[in-house]
Amino acid sequence: MRRRIILGLAGAAVVPTLLVLLPLMHFAPNRLLTGTAIDAPSILGAMLWPLGALAAIGPGLLAGSRGRLAAAIAALACLGAFALLLAGLGHGAAAWTAGQPPAARARLAAGAWIGASLLAAAVPLGARRVDPAAGGPIGALALAASVQGLWLAGRLDALSVVVEFRARRDELAAALLDHLALALGALALAALVTGALALWRRGRGLVDLTVSGLQVVPAVALLGGLVTAASALLSAAPALRTYGLSALGTVPALVGIAAYLLLPLWRGLQGALRAPDAASLDAARALGLTPRQILTGLRLPLGASVLLGGVRVAAVQALGLATLGALVGAGGLGTLVFDGMAQFAPDLILLGALPVIALSLAAERALSGLEAAARRHWPS
Repeated sequence: MRRRIILGLAGAAVVPTLLVLLPLMHFAPNRLLTGTAIDAPSILGAMLWPLGALAAIGPGLLAGSRGRLAAAIAALACLGAFALLLAGLGHGAAAWTAGQPPAARARLAAGAWIGASLLAAAVPLGARRVDPAAGGPIGALALAASVQGLWLAGRLDALSVVVEFRARRDELAAALLDHLALALGALALAALVTGALALWRRGRGLVDLTVSGLQVVPAVALLGGLVTAASALLSAAPALRTYGLSALGTVPALVGIAAYLLLPLWRGLQGALRAPDAASLDAARALGLTPRQILTGLRLPLGASVLLGGVRVAAVQALGLATLGALVGAGGLGTLVFDGMAQFAPDLILLGALPVIALSLAAERALSGLEAAARRHWPS
């Protein structure tokens, strides 16, 4: 009992303390400057006290209580605190930028990011305690709905990252499509290569050594080497240019990203092939099943969860590595990230980085669900 009380008090103090000690926003005359740090009272005003109360009740109950009712109240309190924090930040940004030149920016600071992240993480956590099966998705949908409601109401329009988004909406949409095409193309290419390598039974040791060795090569160095190799190839055989081959662009990016995806796919496939025990394989052979029938009817079904685990790792890795495609002219969300770095514009970096994080989390969640479903359907 004493331990729960201590945990509850600690949980209740975390977010309010962060909001008070850390700046919530930076106000700058333009997008290139860091600007002046602004504390919570100056941004939130009268919203500070109800926000602090909700931000204490939610995490406090979540840390100090195990009951379903307490978890439901904690999730609702954290959701309310999250929405109130975003609304307060939007209102404060509008107040600080009112009457200022168009170049003025109200940029979120450490307190806002950390506080919002903790509250957002607590909502599905509390919801899962109420309903382990559907609580997590319901909590995530509730968070998305709160952000969407504030967005449609125009409460977030004055925030710097939103201003940047509205100025580059079309560019962001094109970069997002390029990023997905690059990541999925690299994943498909790596899957084809992995399947072909699996047919080379005598060379498995060499394949293991090669795909593992590729992981220690820095991505930028590998991309640079591929560009150099492609340039040399095109110099020796200029006719290849008529087929669309170029030293820069999509081709070297696809090959470079696919090279890093070989290891998780290869290990996932090998683990799937080894999933059946020796007795099951002997029984299948005694029944007269061919190697192909054993593969499709025994090895792959029993090893589906292991194979999907490798695909999950490779998919998340592909979405992250596709950011580097911008370095060789392949486009994608990395274009916004590197443009922001070149211009010292943090919000432009976030405009490219946040979708990558969201895509990676979505891929992880979706493929984890498939992996769990395969494990339930085909228990090893």
